[in-house]
Amino acid sequence: MVVKDQEITDRYAIYNGDCIQVVGGLKDKSVHVSIYSPPFAELYNYSSSERDMSNCGSYEEFLRHYGFLIEQLARVTMPGRVSCVHCMDLRRAGGREGVRDFPGDIIRMYEANGFYYTGRHVIWKEPLRVAIKTRALGLRHGQLVKDSSKCHVAGADYLLVFRRDGDNPVPIAHAEGLTYYAGSNPIPNGMATSYAGHTDQRTNKLSQLIWQRYASSVWMDIRIRRVVEFKGGRDSEDEKHICPLQLDVIERCLTLYSNPGEVVLTPFMGVGSEIVGALQYGRKAIGAELKPSYYRQAIANIRHSLEHPIVGDLFAPLDKDDDNDTDDNDTDDNEETI
Repeated sequence: MVVKDQEITDRYAIYNGDCIQVVGGLKDKSVHVSIYSPPFAELYNYSSSERDMSNCGSYEEFLRHYGFLIEQLARVTMPGRVSCVHCMDLRRAGGREGVRDFPGDIIRMYEANGFYYTGRHVIWKEPLRVAIKTRALGLRHGQLVKDSSKCHVAGADYLLVFRRDGDNPVPIAHAEGLTYYAGSNPIPNGMATSYAGHTDQRTNKLSQLIWQRYASSVWMDIRIRRVVEFKGGRDSEDEKHICPLQLDVIERCLTLYSNPGEVVLTPFMGVGSEIVGALQYGRKAIGAELKPSYYRQAIANIRHSLEHPIVGDLFAPLDKDDDNDTDDNDTDDNEETI
């Protein structure tokens, strides 16, 4: 395995190198869960490296390149365990009409490599904010007035969930139910205290409420701005786009699909969001990132998270600035700017 840099401890291993080579060097069935957001083909280019999937000559070439990674993910994932992929529909390059069904292509590639597609969560975006952010003509009220046949959807993000074929050898049990909620929708007053240490899960209304929200096909209250630091990851090659995966999404995946002490893999580490989440939740983590500036920022974020672990009351009221983060897209550049 050829890498430019690496940092390996007893809790995490991160590599500045090609994710296909990094994942290819892992042992069979050694990963409990993978969580990541792949490059958005034809939308953003992250570097000039020929190893960079975002630097492919066409969408079809990108899918072939990405397919090699999915083959390796199938090999390293334990039977019965899960891979979570954050993605979206993609605007076609060159100003062409319509969007690509990128989630559908991911589903087909995963199914061809021994995974079962179990469903998706829609991560809602506030349409007005999307319209302001993207300046998309098809989202303007003026376009509705003029000719609504040219209007279009304020696209959501998606979290696709796949399960590896086979029987899970280590159950992910929640004997005490769910006790922490990652999202902006508040827990009703007094419920967290009333059900603290509740042992009868048939009557644990706190855990049942959290599960109902997590099981929903639409996640309405993901805090868009609740992300790790990313500005230090920019360099002179960057376009405007850099968008860490929201910590609420990562924390929900970790809660539902891994046990404490298990191995979390992110092949597109970026500035370290999934690594930070895994470590804060008592998991071990493996990450790969090709871009040196992102890798350096990931190291800074990881070290900061280890120095400032989660403490105190997890149900403490949100800061005022975070109360309505679901309708702000300040760091979310996944929509093409017109």
